[in-house]
Amino acid sequence: MFEVYSSSFKYWLKKPKRITAEIVELHSKIREMFSLSNGSAGSRTISSMMTNSGIDLSRYKARKAMQHLGLVSRQPSAPKYKKANNEHLAVPNLLNRQFDVIAPNEVWCGDVTYIWIGKRWAYLAVVLDLYSRNLVGWAMSLSPDSQLTSKALLQAYELREKPKDVMFHSDQGIHYTSKKFRQTLWQCQIKQSMSRRGNCWDNAPMERFFMSIKTEWMPKFGYTSFSEAEHSISNYIAGYYSLLRPHQHNNGKTPNETEKLFFKAT
Repeated sequence: MFEVYSSSFKYWLKKPKRITAEIVELHSKIREMFSLSNGSAGSRTISSMMTNSGIDLSRYKARKAMQHLGLVSRQPSAPKYKKANNEHLAVPNLLNRQFDVIAPNEVWCGDVTYIWIGKRWAYLAVVLDLYSRNLVGWAMSLSPDSQLTSKALLQAYELREKPKDVMFHSDQGIHYTSKKFRQTLWQCQIKQSMSRRGNCWDNAPMERFFMSIKTEWMPKFGYTSFSEAEHSISNYIAGYYSLLRPHQHNNGKTPNETEKLFFKAT
């Protein structure tokens, strides 16, 4: 129709496009966001982070730009878990995988994971609010005991200004079934719920958080010291995860922004 040879048209398609100041600025911003994520963000996360910062960027354009810049996300594949159905004799599974709640401070989840520091293991206990997936309490120790889990819970309780009618859900680890931890729950007037034994899907949001922090932030061979690990994890929780990292559960918004919008509406 336009009397253009197909070979000429194909050459035009492959011709490098002119680099403008706007493209350079956009690529610079994408590199900055990727760096803030410690090299973990994929195109969906980059797109949401850019949009949240006031720059409208589709996932397709984010993926093309990342390919051009050689930025590769290090997100892992989904893990496989065994299934089990044994509830705790004294504490039932009250949550029953109802992970979508309508307000902050209705349901908190907790769990403990291990972290390599130099020549031994350290342990991280966290408390997560299911509404926004925000980390509301955390603690580190060299022992995975009830003192560690109680410290994380009390931090959450104080930080959230002592809320009432909260349910706390966890697995059946001894640091959650112990007398000391259950006394801490009683003192805070928090109802307890527990996953079925060996069923990781009953506490899936916590499993997802630990997978995120280990693949997105932690060094492959661990930290050199306890203080280095504590500082790095604090930066991840307060400086990146809650403040900057968009969450699919929050429709691309960060945990802090999600809670801010909730309290603004109420």
